[in-house]
Amino acid sequence: MSEEQAQQLLQQMQMLENMFAELSQKENSIVNIIRDANSAIKSIQELKANPDSESLVPIGMGTFIKTKSMPDEKIVVNVGAGVAIEKDHDSALNYLESKIKELEVALQETNSQRQQIAANIEQGKQQMQQIMQPPQNKPQ
Repeated sequence: MSEEQAQQLLQQMQMLENMFAELSQKENSIVNIIRDANSAIKSIQELKANPDSESLVPIGMGTFIKTKSMPDEKIVVNVGAGVAIEKDHDSALNYLESKIKELEVALQETNSQRQQIAANIEQGKQQMQQIMQPPQNKPQ
């Protein structure tokens, strides 16, 4: 293998490692969003079960206000692109659960891509090791 080919392989390896890091970051973001959605679902279920309970609502900078929700109070749900709509408890739960399913599919796809790139990186490392090994003289 020529020096030019080795250089191309090295650049390819660096590109794959960058892609691997980006996919890992994307995977972590998806997991965090799923965790937030599950937390929201639990909170809505708790509000539905105990409508007269007090809640702490964050208003920024670690500051909260105690509030009581009304039994039939609507929930404001962000549906994307800066748009939020009011939904009843069941509709909000259904919306969040469907979003979690979508996110789980995205997580599986991202994980699959990450595993493929990891396999490509491993293959590249093996090729680099072969390049780095000095040729052995064959007995005549």
